[in-house]
Amino acid sequence: MAPVDPLSSLLSGIRAEGSVVSHAVLEAPWTIRFADGAPLTMVSVLRGGGTLRLPDGTERAVRAGDTAVVRGPDTFHLADASTSFDRPHSEYEIACFTKSAECTAQNLGGIRWGNDPDGATALIVGAYRASSRRHERLLRGLPPVLVVSEDADVCAWLEQAAVDAALHSAGSQALMDRLLDWALVCTLRSWFEQARSDAPHWYRGMADPMLAPALQAFHAQPSQRWTVAALAAQSGVSRALFAKRFTEIMGRPPLAYMTECRMDEAEALLCETDLAIAQIAKSVGYADAFGFSAAFKRHRGLSPSVFRTAAA
Repeated sequence: MAPVDPLSSLLSGIRAEGSVVSHAVLEAPWTIRFADGAPLTMVSVLRGGGTLRLPDGTERAVRAGDTAVVRGPDTFHLADASTSFDRPHSEYEIACFTKSAECTAQNLGGIRWGNDPDGATALIVGAYRASSRRHERLLRGLPPVLVVSEDADVCAWLEQAAVDAALHSAGSQALMDRLLDWALVCTLRSWFEQARSDAPHWYRGMADPMLAPALQAFHAQPSQRWTVAALAAQSGVSRALFAKRFTEIMGRPPLAYMTECRMDEAEALLCETDLAIAQIAKSVGYADAFGFSAAFKRHRGLSPSVFRTAAA
């Protein structure tokens, strides 16, 4: 069985499928308003730079080689400089995930847009759709904005890929979607590795030699009725040593972690499938619907059936 990890599972719920994928070439002064409510938006600065302004007014500079991932859904801005907001400038808006379900981005002319083909700043912008509730756990582990730096060769390759997609209409959206999916995975992995102690507990656990085998086994077969002793056996250590290490790294005991993961998966199945409560109970590791329903209500405050109705 192929190894399974939490990041891969969580990313399965957020994709660039049919998303806004734009190559912008801009000459200052300019601002971009991101108002589509996307759960994640990624901005890669290929040339030049700018200033991100988050919903709370916090600003973060981004330069050539930086990729910023901004957590939604609140509106945020990107400008060539903070001062551009208060003086005449070219204005753009990206609002493609609105209720109308049709991209209403102002002044966007295809995949490549901007106010000067030879502008000093070039950007790749990707807004990601949520295809399931699984992405919510990923978002809880991210800061409002994270920035990762890449070298010049990566930026040159990314810009050329965007240009190629613009020149060849057949399959261009699919090409850029896959490119943006790849870029998001690489960016998040780089940030998690750099964040170290600030990275989510589940990511730190996968990097721990003792915990990784047990976590892979659990996420590969969450329906199995795992015990702490069984997880410890996967890692080849004693139950006591495993439980101590797990709590230190993951911030909670093994059973609490497994319950949280199972409740998250149960939420997704209740919202996205028509499976019976008994089937969902079995798929997330409970012997019967009664035990699962009691656990779900204890952790989520609603019974599975009431939660499903409310979510619908």
